[in-house]
Amino acid sequence: MVDEAGAAPAVAFDRITKRFGAVVANNGVSFDIAAGTIHGIIGENGAGKSTLMSILYGYYQADGGEIRLGGAPARIQSSADAIRLGIGMVHQHFVLVEPFTVLENLALGREGGLVLKGGLDQARAAAQAIEAAYGLAVDLDARVEDLPVGSRQRVEILKALYRGAEILILDEPTGVLTPDEALQLFQILRRLKSEGKTVLLITHKLKEIMAVTDRVTVMRAGRVVGDVATAETNEADLAERMVGRKLAALPEPLAVVPGEPVLSAEGLRVRDAAGVERVRGVDLALRPGEIVGIAGVSGNGQSELMAGLAGLAPLAGGRLTWAGAPVPTADTATALRRLGLGHIPEDRHKDGMVGAFEAWENSILGYHRDPGHARGPWLLERAVKAMTRQRMADYDVRPRDERLRTAAFSGGNQQKLICAREMARGPKVLLVGQPTRGVDVGAIEQIHARLRALKAAGTAILLVSVELDEILALADRILVMVDGRFTGELRSTDATERALGLLMAGVQGEAA
Repeated sequence: MVDEAGAAPAVAFDRITKRFGAVVANNGVSFDIAAGTIHGIIGENGAGKSTLMSILYGYYQADGGEIRLGGAPARIQSSADAIRLGIGMVHQHFVLVEPFTVLENLALGREGGLVLKGGLDQARAAAQAIEAAYGLAVDLDARVEDLPVGSRQRVEILKALYRGAEILILDEPTGVLTPDEALQLFQILRRLKSEGKTVLLITHKLKEIMAVTDRVTVMRAGRVVGDVATAETNEADLAERMVGRKLAALPEPLAVVPGEPVLSAEGLRVRDAAGVERVRGVDLALRPGEIVGIAGVSGNGQSELMAGLAGLAPLAGGRLTWAGAPVPTADTATALRRLGLGHIPEDRHKDGMVGAFEAWENSILGYHRDPGHARGPWLLERAVKAMTRQRMADYDVRPRDERLRTAAFSGGNQQKLICAREMARGPKVLLVGQPTRGVDVGAIEQIHARLRALKAAGTAILLVSVELDEILALADRILVMVDGRFTGELRSTDATERALGLLMAGVQGEAA
């Protein structure tokens, strides 16, 4: 096929099929991506988006069908083939060597034995030219481990362009970015488009699709169910195409009559791994039947606060109490879980699961010594597998295979597995970090409904999210955290994005 100007598509997928055992991840997928455009690809978790992009980037080979680049059939059997053909990919979880500098990461794999012959000088000159052309400002001599998340993402984009990418794939690129960093990314993408690059944007955030794409393809259950110009659709239409039904209207918020605090923090102080104090003497009380939201730009102490409250980080000061009694300081995390604490961590891969474990094993992670899961040193494997199958059905985890390695599930389905593990127990207190990061609109609806149901049942919930829409939709009381301290508190009835934004910027009191 050619466009109206007679040019062949930058990428054409023609009846692409990919199976993993009995699971058909892509089922006859066909659509075109015009050159010099930003093309969105959306769908539920497990719809086949990432599999299709992995085929385009050479991680997988299709079982059937053909990919054409610029009208010519392309044989892509490895990522090296993809890079040679001008395809670059920025992964949801960055692929960088953290102790290396930015420049060393760019040169990695392309040294060609020339490092001792001025190769790094040549790489620096080439990188500086790309930075200037696309507005990708980043310190080439900085170590990646010292860079904030937004800068690391710019390094990934710079790396792809340094390798000659004309087609750039971005997989959930704003999942770990602040709103300001996301806006900066969109400016970069528009600049890339203006210079003739083709961008494939995989995201669950429909606002982003509407803001930055020219066309959007919708996938469901491994098939294409929609392909439309962005100007001819809207968020509600796209959401309905993704999940195959209309999303339920948001329920009226439940009235809150707070009880006595269950988990309280007094003068809490927490240091990070480098010894820097990240939580600076905060007080917090979590009450039954109330959702407390914490808003703030990432990196202002929210992660360390969650770790301190969960007993996963030693306290540098202050104390925790449970129903008025001091929380044990020895093996605090285990003590809190036994008291009734649930914890959905911000980083599911680092803190929420073991990728090599099967789904049934992760379904009891942290609870494997409970009487219903073990007898003495022996796991009750049959009972745990049956429970996992039921939870997978209740939380719509796909594919519904409790024996599948957890790393083989899509990110959103991994998140649903963790939510099922922590929510289904009916915890007295639930700490929730970024619950819908990388999750589709249907799963967001389900997770939000589960949180509201737990609140109605009397669970005390702490919600940390960089998504202000999520905080505003769920929280009864909102605290704003800046530089390790709470700078303001608003009732949900008084909160707006503007008021929260001002507090996040350090503007307090009447001005906010």
